[in-house]
Amino acid sequence: MAKHDIGYFAHEGLSNMFSHGFMSFAAVGITVACLLIMGTFTLVAVNANELLRDLEQENEILAYVDDSCTEAESKALQKKLETVPNVASATYISKEQAMEDFVAQYPDEDMFQDLDPEILRDRYAIKITDLEQIRQTKEAVQSIPGIARVNAYEEIAGGFITVRNVATVICVALIAILFVVSVFIISNTIKLTTFDRRDEIAIMRMVGATNGFIRWPFVYEGFMMGLLGAVIAFFSQWGLYEAVTRGVDNNDTLQLIHVIPFQELWVPVAVVFAIAGILIGVGGSLSAIRKFLQV
Repeated sequence: MAKHDIGYFAHEGLSNMFSHGFMSFAAVGITVACLLIMGTFTLVAVNANELLRDLEQENEILAYVDDSCTEAESKALQKKLETVPNVASATYISKEQAMEDFVAQYPDEDMFQDLDPEILRDRYAIKITDLEQIRQTKEAVQSIPGIARVNAYEEIAGGFITVRNVATVICVALIAILFVVSVFIISNTIKLTTFDRRDEIAIMRMVGATNGFIRWPFVYEGFMMGLLGAVIAFFSQWGLYEAVTRGVDNNDTLQLIHVIPFQELWVPVAVVFAIAGILIGVGGSLSAIRKFLQV
């Protein structure tokens, strides 16, 4: 394809885009709306997954040391625990420290202030890597000599896993559906503009214009509309995300929710928006013009 041909196709595509102002505006507007919806669902999914990951990291199992073990033997168990698969770390907590932590939780309860630490056991707070393997990890820790009992909140862990999996499936399904709908809407929007030019296309075919010569201006038009829609959607998404972030940060009841700063996300968001916008625009154009070219 010659350089002057590219310039002609780009000029024709841009001219067609402005000559059908309302239809082009509608196509760009639909692209922006669809990208915003997809982007919002995606960013919600990313933040939800990050929140669940933080909750998983906070989840731990408690391994209680047998009363027959001496302090030295209790501390020696740490190396054995850290060699168990799926164990990220094992922190030793003595009876005295456990009692201090317990009393600190109930500073106003006098009845808890003078309890003897000997009623408690030395223990290990164990953080795990993969929450899905919590049952296997519990059994492996339980089998270590010197460990009397293991507490693992498997039901809570199962709840985290279920929420994460359901959120992932729903978001992927919604994004896929919205992408298909976007291409369909853009295709039909450009079909309307193509229908308005049906006589022009027929004349071009009659004088011997090739399918490529007829098709490329529409492809450039779709490309530019898709890219323009992606740029507008990106900055709209940025503003919307920052507004939501400020709302969450200023709400006392939502302080536990950590929203990922957009500065950490803008590069992949910009790339995905640009690729999706161009695919939607070009895909819609090719789908629309195919009928008229009878390819």
